[in-house]
Amino acid sequence: MSDSYDLVVIGAGSGGVRAARVAATYGARVAIIEEYRVGGTCVIRGCVPKKLFVYASRFKDMFEIAPSFGWTVDASFDWPTLVANKDKEIARLEAAYVAGLEGPGAEIIRDRAVLTGLNSVKLLKSGRELTARTILVATGGHPYIPDIPGKELAITSNEAFHLEKLPHSILIEGGGFIGVEFATIFAGLGVHTTIVYRGERVLRGFDEDIRTGLEAGLEARGIKIIYETNVLGLRETGNDITVSFSDGIDAPYGAVMFATGRTPNTAGIGLEEVGVALNEDGAIAVDAYSQSSVPSIYAVGDVTNRAQLTPIAIREGQAFAETVFNDNPIAVDHSLIGEAVFGEPEVGTIGLTEHDAATHGDIDVYIARFRPMINTLSTKSDRMMMKLITLANGGRVLGVHIIGPGAAEIIQMAAIAMGMNATKADFDRAIAMHPTAAEELVTFKKPSYVYRGGVKV
Repeated sequence: MSDSYDLVVIGAGSGGVRAARVAATYGARVAIIEEYRVGGTCVIRGCVPKKLFVYASRFKDMFEIAPSFGWTVDASFDWPTLVANKDKEIARLEAAYVAGLEGPGAEIIRDRAVLTGLNSVKLLKSGRELTARTILVATGGHPYIPDIPGKELAITSNEAFHLEKLPHSILIEGGGFIGVEFATIFAGLGVHTTIVYRGERVLRGFDEDIRTGLEAGLEARGIKIIYETNVLGLRETGNDITVSFSDGIDAPYGAVMFATGRTPNTAGIGLEEVGVALNEDGAIAVDAYSQSSVPSIYAVGDVTNRAQLTPIAIREGQAFAETVFNDNPIAVDHSLIGEAVFGEPEVGTIGLTEHDAATHGDIDVYIARFRPMINTLSTKSDRMMMKLITLANGGRVLGVHIIGPGAAEIIQMAAIAMGMNATKADFDRAIAMHPTAAEELVTFKKPSYVYRGGVKV
């Protein structure tokens, strides 16, 4: 078999798989190299298994309100069953990804690849050297592990999906997406859960009403949050792990998890040796068309650190294949990206925060807070929030922020309207669907408050 290809893709995650499959459909001879499993972080140990675990954790909430709807529930939870069923689904998805690649003729190579030249890579296991007109690096990222004593005692999101049993308690360091979502999961499955975060509130960079609402929801779920504190070290004490905090306190936990961000997988694959420029964060520097400083080498997905989200990697992979193999140059627009945080309560957001919008000129802010209908027959007091931010006097919608049941699903639809530069009047023209939570977005009569000249009125 010839070792010469039109395209060699390093990494079979979401971005790499899409690029390889589409390029192959355009007639390119494609090899895609993966050293672990086809599907990447999202499918194998990220978004998909995480969402399945979130679903599992939410049954506890449903059981709590079931009596108010006339149901008597006697339920128990079995962790090994959840893990086994999750593994079956991941195996099914991986097989689907493999079939999607092999169908149009892409060759899957199970190995580790290292760049050896501008148009060549070496496979470390087999020793083969492949050449290609174009090389695409789509190696993703990995969890960042703080360099502290005892760091090897902790787990990350990678290991959390494969625990043999649930710990009696867990400390999660980090207040971003991953920390919040895994805190939700563990707490919902009965684990005493604590978040420790160096900042002053979870979800840095999100709208302040989202941050405060989520904080309240996490605490109502029984999650303890320690702010403005770092973990300095870990040590084994019997069956527990004792954590030394920067405030001088030591405390034992059944497990410790680092959710302290992710780092691009650029080390040890020959990038710098062949002249590929990296950013300060170690990510591959690319232009609008995902081309690196070396014309024959491109990169998509988390390894570029433009936006660490699976749909972005897929869109970049598609655009790369169109640009390079279909003579149809496409630059992905990263300016309007919706975000979902599958915590409890759930968060969905797109566009500018209130703080950022107020720096762009005069704005109107519409807010609704209410109990989700599913809770109204019970004593559960969780609140839902809808926030709509527009230019002054009913102008273009600048941001939509939702916290509560179904937030992510609603935001996906709001993203379409915002992508079309919808105004408040456009939202108002939509007839409310009652009774739904989303109807609040199209029934706002007047602003809750406004900003004029940068001042809140």
